[in-house]
Amino acid sequence: MNRIIVEIRAGAGGDEAAIFAGDLARMYQKYSARRGWKFFIVDYNENPLGGYKTFIGKIDGENSYQYLKQESGVHRIQRVPKTEKAGRVHTSTATVAILPEVEAKEVNINPNDLEVTFSRAGGPGGQNVNKVETAVRISHKPTGIVISSRAERSQHANRESALSILRAKLYEIQQQTEAQKLGTSRKEQIGTADRSEKIRTYNFPDDRITDHRINKKWHNIERILEGDLEPIIKAFKISE
Repeated sequence: MNRIIVEIRAGAGGDEAAIFAGDLARMYQKYSARRGWKFFIVDYNENPLGGYKTFIGKIDGENSYQYLKQESGVHRIQRVPKTEKAGRVHTSTATVAILPEVEAKEVNINPNDLEVTFSRAGGPGGQNVNKVETAVRISHKPTGIVISSRAERSQHANRESALSILRAKLYEIQQQTEAQKLGTSRKEQIGTADRSEKIRTYNFPDDRITDHRINKKWHNIERILEGDLEPIIKAFKISE
C-alpha cells in the first residue's frame, strides 16, 4: 500500500500534549522526506502555545503503509515542558492513526448519508484562500464521523480529499467488524488498529524511547524525532 493517511490527536496533557502532537507530525514529515515520499497536509487545528490539537496528513510513497503501520496507537512523552517553571517532568500523550487509502469501490458510501458544508479555508495561501469557500467539512450521519479538508486550493479537491479519509475510516471499521466475527486468531492477523493502547514512551530525562509491544529501547530521542525512524522500523521488521 503506497498511500496512507496520518491522523494525530493531542491526548492527555493540555498544551504539552499538543506540542508533542506537533513533534510527531514533524517526525513523520521528515521521515517521509528521507525516503523521498510525498507528504501532504490535509487539515489541522493549531494550539495557541504550539503544536496541534489535531493534525491530518497524507503520505504517497512506496510501501509507506508497511513501513509505518506500527505507529498506530497512543504515544506517551515524559519531559519538562517549556511552560513548566518548577522543572517538573510531565507525562502527556498523543494518538496516532495510520490508515491505508482505499479505492472508492471498496467502500460504499451513500450520498444521502453525507452532510457537506463549505467555508473559507483561512490560514496561509493568499487572497484565494481567504475569500473563496474552498474548505470542506463532511459529516457521515450513520457513524458521526466528521472530516475536514482545507489544504487544497479548490473546493472539489478538498471534497475528494475529505472523502478519501472518510473511506479509510469506514474501511477500518469494516475490518474491525470482520475481525470480531471471525474470532481472535483472524483478528490478530487482520489487526484492529486499536488506538487506545499505549504503544511507546519517549522518556526525555533518560533519553530513552521504549516500545512496549516488542520491549525494545532506543536512545537519542532528538535524532529519532528529527525523522530517523529506521532503528524502530527495522526492529519491527525483525519481530514480524
